[in-house]
Amino acid sequence: MKAVVLREYGGPEKLKFEDDVPDPQISGDTVLAATAASVNPIDWKMRSGARQKDFPLSFPAILGRDVSGVVRAVGANVKHFKPGERVLALSNATYAELVAVNDSDVTHLPDGVDLADAAAIPLIALTGDQLVRIATNVQKGQVILITGALGSVGRAAAHTAKKIGAQVIAGVRGKELGDARSLGVSDVLAIDDDEAIEKFRLVDAIADTVGGEVAAKLIAKVKQGGCFGYTTALPQSAATLNPTVKTTRVLAQPDPSKVREFADDVRDGKFVLPIGRRMPLHDAAEAHVLGEKGGIGKILLLMPDSSD
Repeated sequence: MKAVVLREYGGPEKLKFEDDVPDPQISGDTVLAATAASVNPIDWKMRSGARQKDFPLSFPAILGRDVSGVVRAVGANVKHFKPGERVLALSNATYAELVAVNDSDVTHLPDGVDLADAAAIPLIALTGDQLVRIATNVQKGQVILITGALGSVGRAAAHTAKKIGAQVIAGVRGKELGDARSLGVSDVLAIDDDEAIEKFRLVDAIADTVGGEVAAKLIAKVKQGGCFGYTTALPQSAATLNPTVKTTRVLAQPDPSKVREFADDVRDGKFVLPIGRRMPLHDAAEAHVLGEKGGIGKILLLMPDSSD
């Protein structure tokens, strides 16, 4: 099969498109799908070696966590999926024409959702949802600040928090405040404005997708006994600034029913995930360059037999 292969840690140029990569093996419980994939920040962090501690790679490696596509074949024990059906899942090694996924991690893609666009959903949906539901444990009527709310994970987190019935405050850069209001949130906060942060009220929880010094400044704004959930790096000293606050880091876990719920909401127009660029698989290195620059929305990688 054709796939993008990484043979050592390094820059985007280390991603090589190859056309003679062995097909993945199907076991009794796997679904084999022809795929579309998407690019996520974790991909370039794994490629560079920045996340070796959490996600060590064995070379040669294939990156990618999202997969959507049409089932080509299934294992002997698979009962709920059959060839020709449209599916999506959180998986691994998805920068490839074929991906073998355990059937317990797969869900059907509802009619009305574009097959390629669906590849943008799994990782960001599960990360945002688990960030809110598990890490912050926010409840109906409580107030939650979501940083990076216009990013893909931030949008998913805001969507989940609103479904729970929480009051959502979108934390974004000052120049993005107008756009953030379009998310249907209760309020907005400029997280690059120290004076605004200083005046900001206490909240029940914070779902942080930004990390770094922004996180360190904001953790003091969580009520005593509240929760601070985060997806990226939290400065070691941050937790000591508000010792009564529970801090929890989220690494997304498979949940096909939740992926399907988000896909249904996309179909129904309840959740909007901007797609910034569709690119052929062989341009994965360029996709990483664009992704690291930021600001263009989700990037999709289309397989060689996909149409733009």
